[in-house]
Amino acid sequence: MDISALWDPASASIVLGGTLFATALRAGPSGLGATALSLAGLATKRFDYGTARAEIAAEVESIRHDGVLRAQPSNSSDPEIADATGALIRHRSLHAAMAEHERYKQLRNTRQRRALRTVYAAAELAPIFGLAGTLLALSQLPAGGLQARDLAGAVGMAVLSTLYGLLMAHLALMPLAHWIERMGEKEEADRQHLFDWLGEQLTDACPSMSPPERRRKA
Repeated sequence: MDISALWDPASASIVLGGTLFATALRAGPSGLGATALSLAGLATKRFDYGTARAEIAAEVESIRHDGVLRAQPSNSSDPEIADATGALIRHRSLHAAMAEHERYKQLRNTRQRRALRTVYAAAELAPIFGLAGTLLALSQLPAGGLQARDLAGAVGMAVLSTLYGLLMAHLALMPLAHWIERMGEKEEADRQHLFDWLGEQLTDACPSMSPPERRRKA
């Protein structure tokens, strides 16, 4: 089997370039931005429950023993945890921390949905541009009679265009979408685990409602 025969720059350009261009038009700047952030997240260190818990363990223990009035801002390197614990200290309420957690969660979920829509759109478009490359190759056949060389070149480009579209969709883009989804689910589970632990530790040290809510209920 001649592996070099499976490479055709023209077919690859049609499928890859067409798919990327059409996906960009369909997704828009917000979809492309969300996809870029999700892809960058796959290449960087993921959220780690043990590390995140260790970073705030001292502050949590201090609040349990001395109360929230003497609490100091968290030293966590994670923006969500830092903002959530900061809100807890400012409002002296677990509710404020959990509300901050929910806000970050909604932002992550929105970004992931946009990224997944973009990648799934690309997976849908790739076979279409594979077909487009096939039709373009067949359209190049001379009308005045076929020669073996012309026929072999056109058929080869047609077959490879279809092949590239299918491989791009099912061996690259669809697995990438599932990877983004799996990593997102794991991160959310780990973050929720951390905030559940935080709530269990501080239930007795902090009121569950913010002052405005207590006044409304009173």
